[in-house]
Amino acid sequence: MFNLDQWKTKMQDVETHFTGEMKKIRTGRAHPDMLAEVKVLMYGNPTPLAHAANVTVSDATMLVITPFDPSQIEAITSAIRNDPTLGLNPSDDGRIIRVPVPPLTEERRKEIVKTANEKVEAAKVALRNVREDARKAIKSLKEAKTAGEDELKRYEKQIDDATHEFTAKIDGIFSEKSAEIMKV
Repeated sequence: MFNLDQWKTKMQDVETHFTGEMKKIRTGRAHPDMLAEVKVLMYGNPTPLAHAANVTVSDATMLVITPFDPSQIEAITSAIRNDPTLGLNPSDDGRIIRVPVPPLTEERRKEIVKTANEKVEAAKVALRNVREDARKAIKSLKEAKTAGEDELKRYEKQIDDATHEFTAKIDGIFSEKSAEIMKV
């Protein structure tokens, strides 16, 4: 028997991952997720920033990072400074790190939208892969002769409809994020 819910769950996972990727994209306003990909070299091991410090927003243009271990301030500062995709210049006072988020130029906004568009394409490819896997499962039902032609057609239509539904959701998320990025 064909279980549409299992395939919808996989498509939901693609959408959830895509939403997380969109949250990491810089929009000109300070947001803790901006630093989600930063890895700090602590005690010889690359460690996610979230495991090394608490990141908060003090206002729309300032992130405040409070390290769990104050001796790691320099490592955290250099990890943020050395990430060219961020373009941020943190400063510390020995206890906390302040990261000013400069306003984005028009050119930089367009680059960010282009990068976001690449993530949209990757998400759509992932959705198509899930659809293709579902079609293979439907084909195996046909070969095993465990379902009639009408049932198989209905299953294919259901999986195509689900694919279109999730593609539309991803496009909607992207258009909202693009508008947010381009907003001055």
